Order: sequence, then C-alpha cells, then structure tokens
Amino acid sequence: MSFPSSAAPAPASPRLVSLDALRGFDMFWILGADALVHALSEVNGSPVAKFFAEQLDHRAWAGFTFYDLIFPLFVFMAGASMVYSITRQIEQHGRGAAAKRVMIRGLVIFVIGIFYSGGFTNPWPDLRLLGVLQRIALAYTGAGLLFCFLKPRALAAVGAAILIGYWALLTFVPIRDLQLDKDALAKRLGHPKPTMEQVQAAFAATTARVTGGTAPGANLTNHLDFQYLPGRKYDTYYDPEGFLSTLPAIVTCLIGVLAGLLMRRTDLDDTKKLRTLLIAGAVGVALGWLWHLQFPVIKKIWTSSYVLVAGGYSCWLLAAFFYMIDIRGWRRWCVPFIWIGMNPLGLYVANNVIKFRVLAQRFVGGDIKTWLDAHIGMGAGQGLLAIVGLALTLVLARFLHERKIFLRV
Repeated sequence: MSFPSSAAPAPASPRLVSLDALRGFDMFWILGADALVHALSEVNGSPVAKFFAEQLDHRAWAGFTFYDLIFPLFVFMAGASMVYSITRQIEQHGRGAAAKRVMIRGLVIFVIGIFYSGGFTNPWPDLRLLGVLQRIALAYTGAGLLFCFLKPRALAAVGAAILIGYWALLTFVPIRDLQLDKDALAKRLGHPKPTMEQVQAAFAATTARVTGGTAPGANLTNHLDFQYLPGRKYDTYYDPEGFLSTLPAIVTCLIGVLAGLLMRRTDLDDTKKLRTLLIAGAVGVALGWLWHLQFPVIKKIWTSSYVLVAGGYSCWLLAAFFYMIDIRGWRRWCVPFIWIGMNPLGLYVANNVIKFRVLAQRFVGGDIKTWLDAHIGMGAGQGLLAIVGLALTLVLARFLHERKIFLRV
C-alpha cells in the first residue's frame, strides 16, 4: 500500500459515501439479516441455501467464514474513519488535544460496551468487563494514539511488530499442560461438571509446561484470561475479546488507518487508489493463508494470520464499494446501508435494548408463525419474524437519518 507524503497535510477530503455504506452493510448482518438467511436455508434446504447459511455462522475455532469478517471489518472501518476525524482535530487543535479526544471517545465506547453486555444487572463477579464494543474501544484507542504521533511507515512497522510479537508469544512462551475446555476438564478431573474451584485447583497444581498451543483453552491467550481477567468470561474460562488478543485487534484498526490514509490522498486518482486497495487485499489474504499453515486463522484468539486474512478481505470490500459508489456513482441501491452506516452505535445499542426480533413477534408471532411453518415449511415463520424485525430496524434507521439524529461519541 502506498503512503502519503510526510510533507504538508492534504486538505480535507469530502466524506466517503462508500465508507458509510460499507459500515451499514456490515451492521445489516448483525441487525438481523443473518437470521433471515438461516430461515430461508431451513425452508429451502438446497445446497446453495445451506452454503450461505454456513457462511453466516462463525467457525467453531480455526478457519474462516463471511461471518468471521463482520467484527474485524467494523474495526477496520473505525481505523479508516479516524483518519478523517483525527486529522481535522490535529490540524485545528494539535496532537495533544487529538490524543485526549481519542482517549475520551474510547472510554465512553468502553462504558457503553459494559452496558450492552448487561451492565450491573447481575452482582459482581457475574459482570462481563470485555466484549465487542470494549474491543472496538481498545483497538480504536490504541490505533488512534499511534496515529496521533507516528508517521504512516512507522504505523506499518508497529503493526508488523505486534503481529510477529503475538505469534512469538503464543509459539514460544510455555503454558501449563491443561486444556481449559469443558469436555477435556470433565474427563481429566473425573467430574461431568467440575466447579470453578476444582478447575482453579487443577490449574494451580499443573506443573508440566508446553509451548506452541493454539487449541481451545490450551493457548497463552486463554490461560492469561483465566488467570487475570476478572468478572464473567464469555466462554466460562476465557473470553474471545480477552486481554492479549486485543493487541492484534489494534493492528486490524491500523490496517484501516492505512487504507484511510490511502483514500485521503490527493496526489492519486481514484483508479490508482482502487488498484492499491486490490493489491493490498491480495497481499494480506495470501500472506494470511500462508501463515495459517503454521499459525492458524482463529477469530476467537485473533491470531496474526486472522488479522491479515480479515484485513485483506476488508480492503477488497472497501475497493468494491468505492468503485460502485464513489467512482461509478451507483448510490440508489445502498441508501438503506447509508442510513445504518451513519448511525451504527445508536442502532447497535437500540437493537440490544429494544430487541427488534422480539418486538416482531407482536406482529407476526404466535398463530401466524405456526401457520407459515405448517403450510409453507419449517423456518418460514422465523423468516417472516426476521423480515419484520429487520424492517423495524430500517424504519428507525431512516427516521434517525432524516432527522439528523446520530449517536456519536
């Protein structure tokens, strides 16, 4: 990927509509489109329908599906967007003020993330400190602070160092020879459902050490979560948005920063920007899948190979949206995505609080759902619930957009 000159900063570029649309496209699947595809697969049952449904499920551990791209694509776009917002802050108020703004924004998103994960509904320690929004907050803050003070080539060097360092930690740092997996623990401890106290005792008593693990519950990332991450973990003994794996997530955001720097350049025409995105994507995907042979692509511990593969696909998607929307001017088809993409945080939290699919049951649940399942096919009722829930989301997205109500931090 080409980098901007270190000379005088480029003048502010107009807002990239393709970036807003891509963000909305990403959120579209989170807000209910995935449920619609699964319902259609159940009704249809064809190999093609099942293939698309499988692409909207996460891999259990190693591997990659389209759904495994949703989260890192959003982190990537957070990095691309910050180039526009933070550059303005630096130009108007200086690097120190911009860095302060980054930290405040990251803190607010982190707190919203705790609220999203249940907040203080349950007493301590049944409170999840880390989650999706918290990871976005930490990745944004880390990448944003680096962007405030480092030049593009230094950002790329730091990103490469983090990916190599993360690989080295998981490959060479010894961990206890104990797999923090429910089935493995049940077999090892002789209890079908071992208590947390029993697992902690077994963990402390294990003296044998192994290296190079990337299996579920048998890697450095998961073991550090078990030892040091307080509160409730999503996977009982560790968290997919845990401590150590936040470091490579910062690199995902940095890849977005580099893409944003490319898109903001005024010395390159759109064709060169498009070509650079496509080449960068190809390099990321190729290197990531090559690295997968030794260091598997695993979303739940955000491996370095996963960062490269997801970053490469993100560059390709941005290139596709940039070509269709900003170069060719084909915008009518993506209007709903723009409604969503300009208000992602508000809609994400609203979906958590309002639960549009649950609300949809008041319109097409009960006998209507039962009749559809009986006369059209199992899954038809769920499909209609998904359609109505998604429609309610789009109604809110349009309402907020038309009245210029945006939840921004």
